[in-house]
Amino acid sequence: MTRIAIIGGHGKVALELSRILAADGQEVTSFIRNPDHAADVAATGATPTVLDVENATTAQIADALRNHDAVVWSAGAGGGSPERTYAVDRDAAIRSMDAAADAGVGRYVMVSYFGAGPDHGVPADNGFFAYAEAKAAADAYLRGSGLDWTVLGPGTLTNGPGNGMIDVDPADTSDGTGTARANVALVAAAVLGLPATIGRTIEFRDGTLPLAAALGPQA
Repeated sequence: MTRIAIIGGHGKVALELSRILAADGQEVTSFIRNPDHAADVAATGATPTVLDVENATTAQIADALRNHDAVVWSAGAGGGSPERTYAVDRDAAIRSMDAAADAGVGRYVMVSYFGAGPDHGVPADNGFFAYAEAKAAADAYLRGSGLDWTVLGPGTLTNGPGNGMIDVDPADTSDGTGTARANVALVAAAVLGLPATIGRTIEFRDGTLPLAAALGPQA
């Protein structure tokens, strides 16, 4: 990969991912909604570009993604109204997948969450329900999109340091699913260079295996 597009570029995971990719010599375009965030993004080594994906058409997103090698979706409505959650986390995400296909950008990495899916189990009266439903729909659409997709499902996000040590698809989560945002960024950067992760949903948390071992074909 040489040109990576990050959608949702001012989020904590995205900012760390930008730093990692830029330090590795990748060319990063980081899409942000608020132009006031441009300086923060530029400080990571990425090129900030204003794109309001909530309101952009598929064609507008495709124009922005053209000539990139991969796209990472790390955007989100961040709570608030269910209507906006569906508009961003489901509808805009799906438009970005169609846009990637239209622009000839085959590689697409979705940052989702541990436990996402139609059987998420979140009650309809829970404030997290709209997000769970939106992510389930977006992830399912991506899997059927024909893109070279990877869905990442980190556990409960924390601000601890990232050490590149994770557990993938842990069978026992009785001791929690805490995942440092920095580790999420490291995983996202790693899968972009690992063809073996194409077509995989990778749920993970902070753990005991280095990335290469955790993300390999036998994981």
